[in-house]
Order: sequence, then C-alpha cells, then structure tokens
Amino acid sequence: MISLNLRTLATICILLLSSCSSIYLPSVPNTPMLTTKGEVAAGAHLSFKGNFNFNSAYAFSNHFAILANGAYLKNTGKKTAIKHKMIEFGGGYFQTFGEDKNWILEIYAGFGDGRSNRIRRIFDDQETLLGSEFKDATYSKKFIQVNYSSKKKNDLKLFGRAFGLNYGTALRMSFIKTKDFTINSIAQPNEDNIFLEPIFFTRMILSDQVQLQYTSGSNFGLKSRKFLNAGNTVFSVGVVVNLGREPKK
Repeated sequence: MISLNLRTLATICILLLSSCSSIYLPSVPNTPMLTTKGEVAAGAHLSFKGNFNFNSAYAFSNHFAILANGAYLKNTGKKTAIKHKMIEFGGGYFQTFGEDKNWILEIYAGFGDGRSNRIRRIFDDQETLLGSEFKDATYSKKFIQVNYSSKKKNDLKLFGRAFGLNYGTALRMSFIKTKDFTINSIAQPNEDNIFLEPIFFTRMILSDQVQLQYTSGSNFGLKSRKFLNAGNTVFSVGVVVNLGREPKK
C-alpha cells in the first residue's frame, strides 16, 4: 500500500511538473517582400521540430496586400504526442524605397484560430505506464507585424556558382487567448498572453521566381502564464516563390 501511494504521488508530481509545455506554437511569419500590384508570393517552410507552415500573399494594388497563412504539426511518440494546427488571415501595406527601390517595408495585421492536442505518458523504470495527461485547447489569435527587407543581392559562392542572397527581419506581436481548454477532459481556466516574436531570414536566389529561405527567431511572452507561455523558437528552412514581380530595369 505504501509503495502504491508513493508511486501515485510520484506520478502526480511528474505530471504537474511536465504540464507547463506551452499550448501556443509560433509559426513562421509571412514575409512576402511584395513590390508591385498583381504580385503573388507563396512559401512552404518546415521547422526543425516538424512544424509545417504555408504562407501566401497577393498584392491587389501597388501598396496593399492580403495574406493567408497556415501551420500543421503532428508528432507521435511513446512518451509524448503533439498535434497542432493553425490558420490565419490578414492584410496590410507595403512600400519600396531607396535609390534603387531595393528596400521594402511591410506592415500587416490579421486574425486566426488554432488548436493544440498534447499527450504525455509517464512510465516507470520497467516501462510500465503510470499515467497520462491529455491537454486539448483551442485559441484565438490576433497579430500585427512589421517586415523590413532588402532585394539587394550579396553573392555567395557555392559549388562553383554564385548565388544571390536577400535578407530581412520581421517583428510580430501576437495576442493569444484560449477558448476551450481541458486537461483529461476537465475544463480549465482560459489564459491569454501577448508574444513578441522577432525573426531574421536569409534567402538564396535560385531564379527570378524561386528562393530558398532560412528563418531563425525567438518567442517572448509578456505575461506570466502556466500553460500559455513562451519558449518555442522558430528555426526553419523553406522555399518561397514570387510571381508577377516586375523585372528590374
């Protein structure tokens, strides 16, 4: 009986200590680098954690554009399993400037929804299952971001060839609030937080339309929360396609 009580107590303590993984998983911010009316940008990115992101943008005028973004992650393991999905829409303003119009400023805002399912299983030394924790939450998202990038090419010599490089940065502020949050089917108090998400990206130009992109970034929560907290970073590689861009004269 004492052994059983100690095992139960240990299981509860482990579950409590392990329950602080964040519900929110940041996506790769949309950085389309739009320059002219009719231009379409689309990107597919995969993070090192397996989070797949899709970003798209369309410039319906010389200075205004709409966005549509999505993210999906599914990792299944013996001890942990995560399923996360998110979709968001937005729009905003873009402007080129500089002597050669090589610099781009973009300001976007939008909204979205997400859902996070997490399972954590606890085993003893003999691999006997002691207990499981099931977290399920939906959340709403509002965001505003500022992108600053350059079309100016810096050459990188690789495999005997010279590839042009573009680069830029984005600062996104995300306002997240859970709507239906349960742990083991028991309703939990909803939480909210504000996240600052700075990222930096570099693009290798493969052609006038196609670039490879590497993205790195961080995630900071402005409020102290138990479940809706920061800690997940953004490191990803992807492909970006720009169509309809006017050739440089």
